[in-house]
Amino acid sequence: MPKAVKAKGAVEKVVHPYSRKAGYMARAAAKQTRRAKADNEKAQRLSLIRERLLWFQSQLEAEKLEYTKKEACEIIERYLHRFDGELEQIELANSIKGRQGRTHGSREAVLKQTIERERMQFEGSGFEIPDIINSKHLKVFREWNGDMRKLPNLKMRKVSAKGSESKHSTAPEMHVDQEELVDEEVSQDSDAELLEDDSHDDA
Repeated sequence: MPKAVKAKGAVEKVVHPYSRKAGYMARAAAKQTRRAKADNEKAQRLSLIRERLLWFQSQLEAEKLEYTKKEACEIIERYLHRFDGELEQIELANSIKGRQGRTHGSREAVLKQTIERERMQFEGSGFEIPDIINSKHLKVFREWNGDMRKLPNLKMRKVSAKGSESKHSTAPEMHVDQEELVDEEVSQDSDAELLEDDSHDDA
């Protein structure tokens, strides 16, 4: 009687769900998940910091060597109103006669929460911006090309609408909590998209 031919390759051994090996594999998988989440959140924070810095850089006047605190406050005010146009479009879309409920409600809530949080910072302990009040630090910021590896070279300053500024720091603090990450993850709807939604609803 011919011998049975053995299958090539080793048979994979099933891991018992309550064994030490299973526990080790579960802990390793959980650790990898936490690390991936942390890396993703860090990347989002850096993206938010870069976006804010580039906005303030775009507001700089070429001929100015330094800014006064009053001028810095005026720039911050413009920053706090950056969503005005979008909020007006949302309000316009919701004011159309015959509309049932409010569209873009979650986006509208996110924008208002973000504005309120930033306003509280500005009117309280201070809103953190690049140090444009110091001429030397302004020059470094003006020459920054958006490379996040050079972020430690930038000096930051908290400016408050009432009271004096806090001491400048080497790198941006800009602590971004989970709520703010969620805020910024929501993509901004364009005017065309808002009007397109209106046409679908009215159809």
